[in-house]
Amino acid sequence: ASIGNFFRRSLRRAGRREGKDGTSAAENIPPQVPQGKPGERSSVFYSPGQFFFEYLVVVSLKKMPDGHYEPKITYQFPKRENLLKGQKEEEERLLQAIPLFCFPDGNNWAPITEFTSETFSFVLTNVDGSRKIGYCRRLLPSGRGVRLPEVFCIISCLGCFGLFSKILDEVEKRRQISMAVIYPFMQGLRESPFPAPGKTVTIKSFIPDSGTELIELTRPVDAHLEHVEFQALLQRLSPHLILHIFASAVLERRLIFLAEELSVLSQCIHAVAALLYPFTWAHTYIPVVPECLLDTVCCPTPFMVGIQMRHLERVLEQPMEEALIVDLCEGKIIRAVGDEEEILPGKLQNDMLISLNRHNNNNNVQTSEQVNALVSEAFVHFFVRLVGHYASYIKWGRSGSGSFQERAFCKAIASKSCRRFVKKFVKTNMFSLFIEEAEKSRIPQEGNG
Repeated sequence: ASIGNFFRRSLRRAGRREGKDGTSAAENIPPQVPQGKPGERSSVFYSPGQFFFEYLVVVSLKKMPDGHYEPKITYQFPKRENLLKGQKEEEERLLQAIPLFCFPDGNNWAPITEFTSETFSFVLTNVDGSRKIGYCRRLLPSGRGVRLPEVFCIISCLGCFGLFSKILDEVEKRRQISMAVIYPFMQGLRESPFPAPGKTVTIKSFIPDSGTELIELTRPVDAHLEHVEFQALLQRLSPHLILHIFASAVLERRLIFLAEELSVLSQCIHAVAALLYPFTWAHTYIPVVPECLLDTVCCPTPFMVGIQMRHLERVLEQPMEEALIVDLCEGKIIRAVGDEEEILPGKLQNDMLISLNRHNNNNNVQTSEQVNALVSEAFVHFFVRLVGHYASYIKWGRSGSGSFQERAFCKAIASKSCRRFVKKFVKTNMFSLFIEEAEKSRIPQEGNG
């Protein structure tokens, strides 16, 4: 069963009043997870049939008169014509930003003979709050002698890292033959509908000397987890530290993650954001911060950002507000607020710790999807037990509009430690967004007028 269904089923069960360590006093609630508008929630569910991607661009390093290299777009597919003025301006903003995020490590490059391909992703937020994801493969073109790496970047509104990694594998394979072989493959992909969860789409593609290949692209069954690799987080951080990070994220604090590899940064930050499901990180979110934007860490508002380890000294020198700084290379916290251990209710924190340790101690070989489901279930259950009674505290007016009764909602929680946490959590942006959607999506319930 999908984690979304798990959440709905668990919320129905959350109506039972529990003892001192319990959390909910609501009764017989059949609520449903409200779905936000695209961009408002990071766990967006996409309908099948959409385009796989909006653009494929190639970003290359061009030598400037002063000798340094700057990233520039050297190829774009498709080229768009007859755009309206607003669409044209949005496209220009998008195309200006892409090179910075494809080479976030600055312009200190020089031609090289060897380079290990790396895959990473970034997120761009439009003025309307909607998000586009850039899936990147940085590689060294085939050839002899010294040359410069280039980045193939697919821009899409669809969150599915595993699927796009496979697409980039096919792009890289064709790049080693000729750029000309990439176009028909991407054209075939663009003409194919995005599959429904659990379904497969087959692309026919011709490769010189190999003939026609059939490429199968399968979408994971659980749409919520298709942009996530929790294993990346579990391999680098202890369960105890993961809970400290989760606690900071839940209260919408400032979080900085450090690693040298772009793939590690993007995977781990996407994983941390996914721990918040069914809530969504609604503040500054930059999985890989370009060097020219390092002063983002001076921002007084909440942020979740990834920075390459080489910039650590510069980051620590910035006039920052309190922040949690996590070293993903060494698996440790460099700087903390100091109260991370006390944020989450004790019993629920221990339950999650047991669940994560059980996974770590499990010698059975688990697939990525199994790991994702097990980890996500533990964190969803945390929210179910704390706020699963929310729907009973939305008062419906005759006009059909809902009004959330925050005070009564908090008072209904039996455990003092849980109530203390929830009183802080209800003030967060992520909870407010969730409740706003719930107030707009009335679910018929007995006794509600």
